[in-house]
Amino acid sequence: MVRAGLTTEGLTQAAAELADEVGFENVTVSAVARRFGVKDASLYSHLKNLRDLRVRVALLALAELADRVAAALAGRAGKDALVAFANAYRDYAKQHPGRYAAAQLELDPATAVASAAGRHSEMTRAILRGYHLPEPDQTDAIRLLHSTFHGYVSLEAAGGFDHSPREVGASWSRTLDALDVLLRNWPPA
Repeated sequence: MVRAGLTTEGLTQAAAELADEVGFENVTVSAVARRFGVKDASLYSHLKNLRDLRVRVALLALAELADRVAAALAGRAGKDALVAFANAYRDYAKQHPGRYAAAQLELDPATAVASAAGRHSEMTRAILRGYHLPEPDQTDAIRLLHSTFHGYVSLEAAGGFDHSPREVGASWSRTLDALDVLLRNWPPA
């Protein structure tokens, strides 16, 4: 029997909020059930298991992040687009650390293709068109950008830059400047 007021979307949203509060790795079916004041069994009308809940949070996070990046990119090109993309990515990771962690969850290929994960690559390709990179350089550049953004925000979140005399935002800006220079001067194969 489906409990009144419980929906898959509501459970996913509650799990996403919980992830931001306590960390994605601490999101459990029991913790979400406690949020609604129900027993775990009440959630299984809407969820298959913990993996299903976590995948749903990951898909929500990917969609939210893609929407933010798309809004930031509107009408921009070149370095302006690169900076807008990067800042939207970093801001989302800072504002929603648990959801950002969820967005890193490995998805099965069919789910990944059907999700917003593909939108991220397409938006990155749109930025790279302004730099006139052909394939396979474009794929290499996508991997470079995503690993740079992810590495930076992960180190920042973990306090990896806390003991440096330079302000983190200043280093971020210089990183984006360096990426722009690299993309404009991509080395030949």
